[in-house]
Parts: sequence; C-alpha cells; structure tokens
Amino acid sequence: MAAESCHPRGLSWLARSCIPVDPARHIAVPVPISAASTSSNPASDSEESPISALPDELLLECLARVPRASLPPLPVVCRRFAALIASHGFLHLRRAHGRIRPCLLAVSVSSAHGAAVTFARALLQLGASSRPELKVAALPLPPPLLHCAGSSAFAHARAVALGREVFLIGRGATLRVDALTGAARACAPTLFPRKKFAAAAVGGRIYVAGGTARTAAVEEYDPAAEARRGGGAAAEAHACAGSVDALHVASGAWAWSARSRAVPGGGCVVGACGAGDGHLYVVASHAVDLSFWRCGGGGGASRGGGGGACGWVALEAPPVPRGSVGLGMAVRVAMAGVGADRVVAVVNVAAVRGHNAAGVGVALEGMVLVYDIGGGKWSRAPDLPPGFRRAACAAVEC
Repeated sequence: MAAESCHPRGLSWLARSCIPVDPARHIAVPVPISAASTSSNPASDSEESPISALPDELLLECLARVPRASLPPLPVVCRRFAALIASHGFLHLRRAHGRIRPCLLAVSVSSAHGAAVTFARALLQLGASSRPELKVAALPLPPPLLHCAGSSAFAHARAVALGREVFLIGRGATLRVDALTGAARACAPTLFPRKKFAAAAVGGRIYVAGGTARTAAVEEYDPAAEARRGGGAAAEAHACAGSVDALHVASGAWAWSARSRAVPGGGCVVGACGAGDGHLYVVASHAVDLSFWRCGGGGGASRGGGGGACGWVALEAPPVPRGSVGLGMAVRVAMAGVGADRVVAVVNVAAVRGHNAAGVGVALEGMVLVYDIGGGKWSRAPDLPPGFRRAACAAVEC
C-alpha cells in the first residue's frame, strides 16, 4: 500500500532533481491533463500528502526522469500518476531529456502442456551510437485472456504500433500493450478469427486483411472508439504468396488489383515491412537462399543502388548462416522499419514437420539482423531468448 505522505528530505531531493542547472535549457511543455484526472482527494482525507501538492508541470518533470525499468509500477500508485504518464507531455519530455530510444518490441504469449500461460516482452534498444541492448521481462497476462491464450490464440499474431502502444492481434483475441510501462489489456478482437494475415496502421487506424475463409473484406479497427468494421467489396483481400500489393485506404481499392507485383526471380515472400523512407522492404525465399528487395512506385526491376525511385531494387541479402535455408526448412521473418534509416528482421528457420531432421539445414531461432538503409549493410544484434520463436514484433519509441 502506498504511503499517505513522504519524508520532507525525500521531497526536496525529488524537487531539486527537476530543476535544470542552466535555466536557459528549461523545456516548457504543456500538460494535456483533464480536470477529472487531477481532482483533489476525497473529502474524508483530512491531510494532503506533500507530493499531491505539487503542480502537474513539476510532477510531470519528475516522472519523466524516472528510469524506464522503474516505470511499470508507477501508474498503479494513483490515478493522477497514471494520467500524467499516459499524457503526450510525458513522452515529449522524455524525448527532450534523451530518455527515449528507437526499439524493437517483441511480444510473446505462450503456454506449455500443464504449465501456466506466460506473457513476455523483449525490448531491443537500437541507439544510433551505442551497441544494441536487449532486455526481457515477464509480464502478467490480463485475466480476460487467460482462457484463450493457451489455445494458441497468439501463435500467428501480428503486432502493430500506434504511438507508444502496440496492438497484438491474434486469432480471436487482441492485446493492447503500453511499450513504456508494459501494461496490457484486452480490446476488441477481429470480427472473424484469422491466421497468417496481414496488418498495418494507417492514419491512426489498423487494417487487417486475409487469414480467414469466412470473408475477403479488409477489416478496419478504430482504437479510439474500440470499434471494428469490415470493408466494402472493393477492399477484398487477395492472395500474394510471391508478390505484393498496396491498398489505397481512402478509396478502398488495391493499387495493382489486375496483376500484383511479383518478386523478381520467383521468390516466395517470407517477410515484409514499410520504413520511414516511404519504401517497402521484402525478404523472399528461393528454396535454398534468401533475397532482400526494396519496392517503390512505378514498375520494372533493377540491380544495385540505381532505379530506387521505381520498381524492385535488389539489396544485400540477409547474412544467415550457410546451410540454414534449404529444402525441407520453413523460413519465417518478422520485420519492422525503425525510423527512416533502419530495418530490423527477426529470422526463424525450422524443419518442416514430416521431414527428416538429419537431412535438412541448421535451425535458427530468434536471430536478429539490422539493415542500415543509408549504408546498405546488415549487422548482427543480440538474438531473442528461447520462447520468442513466434513472437510478434513492432518498432516503437520507449
């Protein structure tokens, strides 16, 4: 139980830590907090704690300097803390103080036979000047999802980031995860159970396509209204096993509905994502090796760095170990664009069920590769820990 008051010495230390050494460097941030969230204590409380007497601006400055590892329990201290941490001003202040870094968030929900359901996240920090750092934390699963998580509801989940929140969309269940605090809650599931589908965020809404035989319509989800609706006939999804297509959200029509863009060389798409530079990046499997492509507007295909404004452009292939990709091996690549300068790929390779394991390649689990868009080179990052083989990944700032 939280204490009703704090020691004056601790309060003075907390206040001093929020006063900048150079007043000229003070960052003024408006605090968009509603009056209801900052209401005073009930009339039954005879005394007010010193911290609750602080103005929102000063308290927000204090909270914005808390190390990220100490953030998860703060929203449950009181409603005022929760409202301040959820505000846009909190994220803006942390960014201004250099406490926000681009990260890859991998979320895994799994359960073994006879074991409890586990909900975990792996956060890979991708600083511009520092070496990537991996942090893993086990988190409690919201009670409404305990009954369905054990039935592989998130075995083929997709993760979509909207601001600081990541939506983990599974088969008949959806999680809404705060990337900063790790708090998760259940939200509206898809209209139909889906498996191996595509999901993306456009204009503050999430669009889901494919993965079910019950409908061909593209589904739209509005997080603000917690509402889902199916698209019209013009927005019907179609198969793109070895090709890609683009949906124009405003018109509900596919850009290349007559003939989707096939990957050069006849490869099968095993991973794709968009990046901040406005291009689509695709990893394709060619039975015995992988290729990496960038797709833009226009048509045609080219090699090297030329012709990047249109069509397919071949890039450096992901550096997976020799012999890991081959016949009898299933390749799955979870990808996410981190800003406008990097693409992260999590590579998983496993033997196809029914094949002789002795005659196939080397299995990979949670191999993380980072592609530098400007330099055109791949680099190796720390691998995800065991248990994250089917984790859904998204790029966030936290």
